[in-house]
Amino acid sequence: MPQKNGTTLLSFELSMPNVGSWNGKWTGQGKPYIIVDCFLKSEAEKAKQILDKGYYHYNFGDGWSAGISVKEIPDRKTAAKLRKISAGFCGYDWMVRSIMRDGYIHT
Repeated sequence: MPQKNGTTLLSFELSMPNVGSWNGKWTGQGKPYIIVDCFLKSEAEKAKQILDKGYYHYNFGDGWSAGISVKEIPDRKTAAKLRKISAGFCGYDWMVRSIMRDGYIHT
């Protein structure tokens, strides 16, 4: 549901569903890796398409893969809270840019 001003807030949360490390663990497991972005009223259709898909997967080809879950945020207060608790995005913010630009993750 768009905000009063017509914008849509989306959160992108990173996970590593396939871990190719020697011990099967990702050192970042359990921390929230979240990017919050605002889509203008003119970008409402793009935001809807991204949200409708909801989950994006990227296979690195070496036993590791990343997942990004997309959710709509109800208000700016919630967006600020998510930004505050986020542990960054581990350098994978390019994945979110790819989703926003092209609708899927690619290099």
